Amino acid sequence: MRENDMLEKEEIFSKVLRAGRRTYFFDVRATKADDYYITITESKKFTEEDGSFHFKKHKIYLYKEDFAAFSEILEDMTSYVLNHKGEEVISERHQKDFKKEYFTESVVQESSAEKSYTDIDFDDI
Repeated sequence: MRENDMLEKEEIFSKVLRAGRRTYFFDVRATKADDYYITITESKKFTEEDGSFHFKKHKIYLYKEDFAAFSEILEDMTSYVLNHKGEEVISERHQKDFKKEYFTESVVQESSAEKSYTDIDFDDI
């Protein structure tokens, strides 16, 4: 067995956060030397057109020497977002039927131009 596989086996404490298509796993693990560290895994489900699905996972390893700085920066970042945008989720992207519409400047200009004149066909004259 690879050394990395051995490290992953020693799971001490875990919590799971389910958030829509994403699931976050927070795990305390032990090294061979019986020291602890944290892994944070994001697992995101992707569904194919045929109904099959797969998961993509991303993992962060967080060691004790980085806990204080990581925690401080995470608190700063979450506070910044909440202070500037509040706790309400305003994005429609969280809805299953959401379809993003793209507007370019030219479309906006055309819409404004259409309002400033009436389109007349030569057959109307």
